[in-house]
Amino acid sequence: MSTSDRYKREIMKDLADGNKEILEPNGDDALGEKYKSFDDFADRSSRDERHGLLRRAFHPERVPAAQMDPELKSAIEKIKPNERDDVARDFFKHFKERGLSDRDLEKQLGLSTHHARKMNADDVGKLASFAYTAHPDIFQEVLADQPAILKFLSNPLVGAAIGAIASKWLRK
Repeated sequence: MSTSDRYKREIMKDLADGNKEILEPNGDDALGEKYKSFDDFADRSSRDERHGLLRRAFHPERVPAAQMDPELKSAIEKIKPNERDDVARDFFKHFKERGLSDRDLEKQLGLSTHHARKMNADDVGKLASFAYTAHPDIFQEVLADQPAILKFLSNPLVGAAIGAIASKWLRK
């Protein structure tokens, strides 16, 4: 059994056993009832709803970077090129506010370019992975603003991150 299969089995067992994190009073039930699925949540939710959920869910302490990196790369490969450009631009904007220039990041992360429009999926994946591990708040902000990525994260990862709500959605 692969590590991924063991992980999926562990997540589903935790969910079945009711191992969950309460997001806020009645928050999990409210979101679980308001949206039919995680894709529906990613498509129709407000930025504030996404940000509130992501702030609690996607953090290196909850989902290790070694597990998140391949998920991010896979999800970013699946989004449309123009959405990928928007994601890269958003990451660069937030990094610049922290004093990290696009050219420095190009060198530090081994990107093929520092121009968001010319980046490939691998480059944007490197930016996302860097943000996830070094600046989780930036990662959460960008995901809240760019929900296209959320739709392509795997069900076990979503289950690990958002517990009770995902449990409802994954059963449908």
